[in-house]
Amino acid sequence: MISGADTHWWVYPADRDSPIAVLIHGFRGDHHGLELFADAMSEYTVIIPDLPGFGSSSPFEDESHTIDDYGRWLRDFLTEMNLTDVPVLGHSFGSIVVSNALRGPRTAPIILVNPIAQPALEGPNRFATRVASLWYELGAKLPVKQGLTMLSWPVMVRAMSVLMAKSKDKPLRKWIHSQHDMYFSSFMDRTALLGAYYASITSNVGQFAADIEAPTLLIAAELDDITPVSVQEDLATKFPRAELHVIPGSGHLVHYEEPILVAQHIREFLGRLAN
Repeated sequence: MISGADTHWWVYPADRDSPIAVLIHGFRGDHHGLELFADAMSEYTVIIPDLPGFGSSSPFEDESHTIDDYGRWLRDFLTEMNLTDVPVLGHSFGSIVVSNALRGPRTAPIILVNPIAQPALEGPNRFATRVASLWYELGAKLPVKQGLTMLSWPVMVRAMSVLMAKSKDKPLRKWIHSQHDMYFSSFMDRTALLGAYYASITSNVGQFAADIEAPTLLIAAELDDITPVSVQEDLATKFPRAELHVIPGSGHLVHYEEPILVAQHIREFLGRLAN
């Protein structure tokens, strides 16, 4: 148990003496979503936990799922696993969790991929965010069976996947859709899902950036529908020590579309710090 959640994690081993990195997935996903990063970072032993309430990890016992709950959980996870001095990566909602958790004194680097840089209710997709909020609220209020069916509705999952995928590679797009079909509805219950959703739209990396002392790599995507590059550029200025790289031709699913290029930027960043 970590912070009141029965936490499950997956280890992708490299050589016995290889360095370790921890990866934190985004909203509604689980460890499967970052497996291409684990493959591309083959010189690292990669550890990917499922966030509480998603995949195989249970919700928090007290049914609270605020961003502070998730931040505390990550700090406790790193402490329990003796991983406080390893690089930590967060993708999308995971970028907010990592930023909340790792404020203050820290020397081990942080990598934020597709960071959520501004409040969702103020961004370019604020209307869509309000519609999504109504959808989640209705799904939580319906009887259990109907509510779960609504929140897992394959049509909505596919629509999200189609809108967010930017690659023109048809086999890759088909594979991305299949990944979302299999893993995007792996939440444990409606309470956890709704709590995590509100945590994702009421908090953002910018709230915590000034307090993050660790060297930070920001990896944005040119076609990200959630956070424009101009906002990511502004976010980078809020960190004491940060650099920003933009992946061309990709969007919020850069972890599926360009994992090798992202891993290259990570490798170069960590290499510079090591030297």
